[in-house]
Amino acid sequence: MSSAARTGLVIVVVAIVAVIAAIAFGFLDVSQTKEAKLPEVAVQGGQAPAFDVKTADVDVGSKPTTVDVPTVGTRKETIDVPTVDVKKPN
Repeated sequence: MSSAARTGLVIVVVAIVAVIAAIAFGFLDVSQTKEAKLPEVAVQGGQAPAFDVKTADVDVGSKPTTVDVPTVGTRKETIDVPTVDVKKPN
């Protein structure tokens, strides 16, 4: 399977899972409002089904809230650090 075909397959699977999840969690309410009608044998007429789709209302906003925020501070302190002295041979 080529990389492009694999990518396309992954996109289709993710889209299907997203729609199933949206319906399962109540974000979509799909109700069929009209029955489908098969076309005549002469391939004339026909009617596609109609659906009412109601999506969930999601309100996103912000509000002022007081929270504890930790503060980080530094201080200077004298400590002994290791030193290395290299003397080249003459």
